[in-house]
Amino acid sequence: MYDYIKGELTELTPTEVVLENNQIGYKILISLQTYSRLKMAESTRLYIYHHIREDIEQLYGFYDKDERALFCNLIEVSGIGPNSARMMLSSLSSDEIRGAIISGDVNKLKSIKGIGLKTAQRLLIELKDKMVKRSSGDDFSGSFTIPQAGKQREEAASALVLLGFSKANVEKVLDLLLKENPAYTLEELIKLSLKRL
Repeated sequence: MYDYIKGELTELTPTEVVLENNQIGYKILISLQTYSRLKMAESTRLYIYHHIREDIEQLYGFYDKDERALFCNLIEVSGIGPNSARMMLSSLSSDEIRGAIISGDVNKLKSIKGIGLKTAQRLLIELKDKMVKRSSGDDFSGSFTIPQAGKQREEAASALVLLGFSKANVEKVLDLLLKENPAYTLEELIKLSLKRL
């Protein structure tokens, strides 16, 4: 239905944005991968996946078509819904996911929250051929740094709770990570937390 929405970012968190277009604010769910490439108060284009069920309607946004294409491949696999696919794209880069599928790295896929052995094996069986045919997209590198460690911790906690983790577990993991290295970026905090939760 929608290909993309272009407008001004009025809200930006690691899990969702509000993109204003013609005085309408669209609440769009995003992955950490997309978040790391967005900047507040810039005109932005997000490629959209419109998810409709009888009880819910959601927009998922992606910085580029490559990430959206991978998301669509992932949700075609039985047992992986939009939230699981978003979790995968928040835990690993698109190229890391493709690489794990092509090389048959079940353990890398299982390291993602919510992906068990059977689902990881199903991913390999159903997507390996598609991933081999597809040329890999652009690498993304970059991180979004927030100066105050307190604000970073708060945003990371909020994002992880929105992804479905319990607040107590999230806070415990974030405390451990910030003891290890208080200079972690917000993106690093969330990625490392996803591996430990």
